[in-house]
Amino acid sequence: MLFSQVQAASVDTVKAAIVKYSIEMGVDPAITLSIAKTESGFRHEARSARGAVGVFQLMPSTARRMGLNPYSLEDNVKGGIMYYKSMYKMFGTIQLALAAYNAGPGNVKRYNAIPPFAETQRFVNKIMTNYHYLKAHTDPAVLAYQNSLKEKENITTNKTNEQRLPSKDFVVATALQEEKAAQVLASVQQKLNEAQAAASTNTSATTQIMANAPKKAPVPRRFIKNKSNIATDAGLKSQSVDM
Repeated sequence: MLFSQVQAASVDTVKAAIVKYSIEMGVDPAITLSIAKTESGFRHEARSARGAVGVFQLMPSTARRMGLNPYSLEDNVKGGIMYYKSMYKMFGTIQLALAAYNAGPGNVKRYNAIPPFAETQRFVNKIMTNYHYLKAHTDPAVLAYQNSLKEKENITTNKTNEQRLPSKDFVVATALQEEKAAQVLASVQQKLNEAQAAASTNTSATTQIMANAPKKAPVPRRFIKNKSNIATDAGLKSQSVDM
């Protein structure tokens, strides 16, 4: 039997799959959760009298056209979301997309509105009521998925930061190198200061010696001859020779 081919799954597992694939496929999980609740009560083992199976009550023929297995939970969820998304693209509103999901796109095109079928109208109204409720009260499955995304993001960020940080050995080696370099620089600076101090001391001593050295004795004025005296002496010598 078809019923036996569908394995049961917990409500939390079903909701988690719906939220995951809805977000990945760009569909508001509030609407897909509402469809699944109305269609099957989140029971993957559900089967309708018409032969629809699974969480989104897919007809096996419809699932096959999409290349999916309606008896697989993941495929059933993907198929339901894909079908709703295609109906929304076709008609442009949530209400008409839901009507087409239930009564078929042909009937929506025929009436250019929600078909006047009691079942379809109840289907649309029930889902829209639940949809508005979930927009005001976020389902825990959505919150859980959002938290898991944040945790993954934090883990990725932490791993990236760890890769950027140098290893412990590298940090220690670098610190030792910096300490040794600082010691060498201090030693050089000390020697330079000592040399400058010694040079300053030598300069001061030389200056002091020069300051204390005796000055050159002045030449007595009587030994200083001016030009007139020199000329006179020269004339006297000349005259002495001629005589």
